[in-house]
Amino acid sequence: MAHALRLGRRGMGQCWPNPAVGCVIVQGDHVVGRGWTQPGGRPHAETEALAMAGSAARGATAYVTLEPCSHHGQTPPCTDALIAAGIARVVAPIPDNDPRVSGQGFETLRKHGVQVTTGVGAEEALADHAGFFLRMSQGRPWVTLKLALSLDGRIATATGESRWITGPEARRAVHALRARHDAVMVGAGTARSDDPELTVRGFGPHRQPVRIVVSRLLDVPLMSKLARSAQEVPVWLCHGAEARAELKSAWDGLGARLLACPITAGRVDPHALLQALGAQGLTRVFCEGGGQLAASLLAADLVDELVVFSAGMMLGAEGHPGIGALGVETLAEAPCFALVDVKVAGGDTCHVWRRS
Repeated sequence: MAHALRLGRRGMGQCWPNPAVGCVIVQGDHVVGRGWTQPGGRPHAETEALAMAGSAARGATAYVTLEPCSHHGQTPPCTDALIAAGIARVVAPIPDNDPRVSGQGFETLRKHGVQVTTGVGAEEALADHAGFFLRMSQGRPWVTLKLALSLDGRIATATGESRWITGPEARRAVHALRARHDAVMVGAGTARSDDPELTVRGFGPHRQPVRIVVSRLLDVPLMSKLARSAQEVPVWLCHGAEARAELKSAWDGLGARLLACPITAGRVDPHALLQALGAQGLTRVFCEGGGQLAASLLAADLVDELVVFSAGMMLGAEGHPGIGALGVETLAEAPCFALVDVKVAGGDTCHVWRRS
């Protein structure tokens, strides 16, 4: 199961709206087939592993990181493929919370004489599939908020200089994190000041994440890197109703997707924003700021994971803070997270925190 989980993680950021599943088929003491959900969500992991195993699948055990699907979608059910191949036993950690499956896959397998074992690797599988589960249950994707800060919590000097607070190792780690998410998201201020590409670089050919800009007025330069590359790598703009018609038309002509969202307190409503992204099929979103967007998500309790890179420098109170105003008056009101990992990234540190 540990091997299947590692295989499944290869699909993270590549297979939305489907879950990133891994499958290992074992005959005796030998692995005869393995696979993971392919880019775009198909073929499924079970199909890939069965194709590798061939006739050796008969009488074998399949370790799958999520309950096999039992419904007809764009591909036939994986339960049917496992049964037809003669798989004798399926080991899966957790049921699928997609209402089209939700225990029916296990039931179908048992009805056809396949032994089913559940619970193995459940904690790891729940973490790996958290984004898919959130979209199924709450209609929104998993949100990872990344911050690259000085030791005193600043993202730029008083003049706006921010390149580079952290070193090359930390920046490479950020590209790896982008690769494991379906989309990379920034606010309009970051898009204007940094003119970012928001692509995955340095990891060879890769299905690029969707690039999302949250811009109430659509006031993102039409000659930006995002605009110039919108035909090659998807750009989605989440905006308010007051965005000017000519800007909507211009961005549409450039190939961007426009998602209208309600406005709350003068900003794109964070709950509506994530519901809109979930409706498009996204399961994992990597937010890279800026401070106002980060504060909006934190205040709405919509950040599931924090990844904080800290550099050994001080920028002082005049520097730009990493997080905008949260309106916190007492410690009891502060968003809290539990530390799950600490790593060294060159001369910087990386702390990973998850919702308490």
